[in-house]
Amino acid sequence: MDNLSGYARRPLPFVLRYLRRRRGAHVVIVSAVVAAVACSVGTQYGVKYLVDSLTAGSSHASNVWLAFAFLMSLIAADNLLWRVASWTASFTFVGVTGDLRRDMFRHLTGHAPSYFSDRLPGMLTSRITATSNAVFTVENMFVWNVLPPCIATVSAILLIGTVSLAMSAGLIIIAGIMLMAMFHLAAAGKPLHDDFADKAAAVDGEMVDVISNLPLVRAFCGLSYEHDRFDTTVERELDARGRSLRYLEKLRLLHAVVTILLTIALLAWVITLWQRGAATTGDVVLVCTLGLSILSATRDLAVALVDVTQHVARLTEAIATLLLPHELKDHPEAEPLIRSGAAVAFNNVSFHYPGGVQVFEKFSLRIQPGQRVGLVGHSGGGKSSLFVLLQRFYDVQHGRIMIDGQDISRVTQQSLREAISVVPQDISLFHRSIMENIRYGRPNATDDEVLRAAIAARCDFIENLPEGMATMVGDRGIKVSGGQRQRIAIARAFLKDAPILLLDEATAALDSESEEAIREALSRLMRGRTVIAIAHRLATLRNFDRVVVLQGGRIIEDGPPDILLQGRGPYRELVAREMGRLATHAA
Repeated sequence: MDNLSGYARRPLPFVLRYLRRRRGAHVVIVSAVVAAVACSVGTQYGVKYLVDSLTAGSSHASNVWLAFAFLMSLIAADNLLWRVASWTASFTFVGVTGDLRRDMFRHLTGHAPSYFSDRLPGMLTSRITATSNAVFTVENMFVWNVLPPCIATVSAILLIGTVSLAMSAGLIIIAGIMLMAMFHLAAAGKPLHDDFADKAAAVDGEMVDVISNLPLVRAFCGLSYEHDRFDTTVERELDARGRSLRYLEKLRLLHAVVTILLTIALLAWVITLWQRGAATTGDVVLVCTLGLSILSATRDLAVALVDVTQHVARLTEAIATLLLPHELKDHPEAEPLIRSGAAVAFNNVSFHYPGGVQVFEKFSLRIQPGQRVGLVGHSGGGKSSLFVLLQRFYDVQHGRIMIDGQDISRVTQQSLREAISVVPQDISLFHRSIMENIRYGRPNATDDEVLRAAIAARCDFIENLPEGMATMVGDRGIKVSGGQRQRIAIARAFLKDAPILLLDEATAALDSESEEAIREALSRLMRGRTVIAIAHRLATLRNFDRVVVLQGGRIIEDGPPDILLQGRGPYRELVAREMGRLATHAA
């Protein structure tokens, strides 16, 4: 889906991309609308024909009934063609919005973590919805509110040519001048419409940000502050929208004045022709009704211009944000990772986060297959950065990261992450059932396999839940405790059965009663796998093969935990400090 990035500043080609997918249906819709409008305008010629036949006297009765049949045929065709267009549009336009949302969601989820760290999630999701709604609205308005008055105006001008070619030519010239002027003036107001679109997206993002952090807001008595802040954000949006609407209203006023004067001139002109005997009564009726049709059609077009312009502005703003190129891409010659032991190596890696300070400078670390390595040290030492780099959430500036001798920047991201299981400290759960959350480790797993993974992770609490494995965990798992969320995550890792296991203090949130049982389960899970664990509680590393102490992005100590404890290095100091804290709490 990365080819979507080519449309980031091109809203019209972006929309056409989806219209072409349903080319046949759109051709039917537009053809039916054009034909229906032509029939609608044609009925006015039918009325002229009927009036002229009636004024010719009863001797021309056959012409009267012929004119009557012609008029009724046009009326019937007009109505039936609108129904064809509406029926076809009812599934075509909806299908376009579905295609668009699917593609934009896939593109959005392909962005690197750095993209999301700079933007509110609510603002991003609202932009997908805004884009979908804008395309749906613009497409509807074009077919029902823009195309019909355009066709009606053109048809009316052509029919007026049957009365007077000079009159028709004058209308064409005036219409051309008006069209260019309106487009120029509409383009001049684009900054106002873009500003409104940006402010509207900010309101959506602000709402989602506050609601997702509502417990924090309540804990710090921040409701009044957030209400005031939201009021200010809404006021900015309303002010921007008002400026946008007032500018468009000026265009509509200018259009209305010109159209009224043009209609008056048309009627005066045709009456003058009638006085000279150059036009029939039916011609006067025709020009009168067509003049009113032009007035009505162009008024509808001006009204539609207001909504279309603002929706196009929101569409432009949304795709400019969402369709940025992906920062992390598979190499053009990337191959799937070949698993052959799960050896991990960081070779002279230099890395800094976008816009951040240097984390690693020529950093090297080698981990043998099946080895259990604990990462310890003070915050900011680079432990979490090693995790995100190994999963290739960021690319390093220099050096290489290898798995089984393969550069992870040259293998597919899908195969890389399939080889790694992660049990994070901050557990992420979907608002789905426990069964679905565990099965996320391997979506094609059977119910029995999911159940065995839950048993292995000591998820015995599930038996006491009213709906068992079908229990919904709530937003981010709010309906289950921290320890229960941790065990669900461990069960997910059991089910994935990947050769590399990353643990970020996997027992941190467990109660003391179940902690030992979970440690035993983790010991079985780690068997035969390469394990890298970030440990804040150093006691969890007592059975590990190695402990690596990080400080400022450098390894300051590395070795078996028992050997390091016998020395006088930083690891021994960290253990002594932890033992002192535990003794203080126990006292």
